[in-house]
Amino acid sequence: MGDGRLTALSSYENRVYQIHLETERTPTQTDGTPVPDSVVAKFYRPGRWADAQIQEEHDFAAELVAAEVPVVPPLNLQGRTLHQKAFANGANRSETPASGFSMNQKDFQGFSFSVSERRGGRPPELDDDEVLEWIGRFLARIHTVGAAKPFHNRPALSIDTFMQEPKDWLSKNKAIPMEVERAWQDTWQQAMDVMHANGLGVAHGSDWPNFQMLRLHGDCHPGNILWTPADLPGGGPHFVDLDDARMGPAVQDLWMLLSGDRKQRSGQLSMLLEGYEQVRDFDRRELALIEPLRTLRLVHYSAWLARRWDDPIFPINFPWFGTPDYWRGQVQMLEEQIEQMQEPLLVV
Repeated sequence: MGDGRLTALSSYENRVYQIHLETERTPTQTDGTPVPDSVVAKFYRPGRWADAQIQEEHDFAAELVAAEVPVVPPLNLQGRTLHQKAFANGANRSETPASGFSMNQKDFQGFSFSVSERRGGRPPELDDDEVLEWIGRFLARIHTVGAAKPFHNRPALSIDTFMQEPKDWLSKNKAIPMEVERAWQDTWQQAMDVMHANGLGVAHGSDWPNFQMLRLHGDCHPGNILWTPADLPGGGPHFVDLDDARMGPAVQDLWMLLSGDRKQRSGQLSMLLEGYEQVRDFDRRELALIEPLRTLRLVHYSAWLARRWDDPIFPINFPWFGTPDYWRGQVQMLEEQIEQMQEPLLVV
């Protein structure tokens, strides 16, 4: 049972809360182990994922935990990790499941949610070669599990889902100011033409021809890696938020950890791969996908903001979005990406 302390955590896509539990009434998981004193409840945005897709994410997390990969999985409560109701049909508010963990059905009915252990940590120090090497090893372990079998319900990371479909949605919904729309669309088309010229997005049945597709973290930026001191139990990195897990090429989970100028990015990538290849082979041809993947994220991010604009939290936190100046900036960034996609690959 909760002790009344409820803290909203930073999350735009879902609604996420830290819940403190009563220590004298320790609830249990399905396997009988105690639920931690502090947990995080994630309420999934309605309509984004089907329950079968969320369950695949949870199952992937369970596989990673079984392989001793440091991820934060949803807790198994009352025989499941994904919940729609806190009580069985016909139960009333005064009833508490045998696990000792309950949530208010009246408040949350109609929302899918999961509960995870709260884990603390700080962002990794990505200017430290040992940290990068360590992260590389763990990413390789994630990918070893991810390559064992595919997702069947979750979508793939593709040019269609991250480039074409977002552009079509923005055009259909007139999300781009008229005075900038033509310039943005023309630049978008130039970027697409460069990808096609490089053989991407044109092969039948695959946007990434000749590259292995595997289950990915999908959104592996520094904010989704928490670090605890190495001298503490379980110290080192642990990965959070598999909400964007999907099929794609391995390099998708590496490139967002790179920053700085070309020399700095090359050095960072070298150390990531130094650790990665201690565990798993990496196809160096995938380095050609880094800038195309960055371009996809740029377009997808703008469409993501536009789709969420009716949610009051978005105008409050992204007041600069949607203005003509914002879209002019996007045109400039796409132009820079067109140049980057034609530059030589990073040397590692």
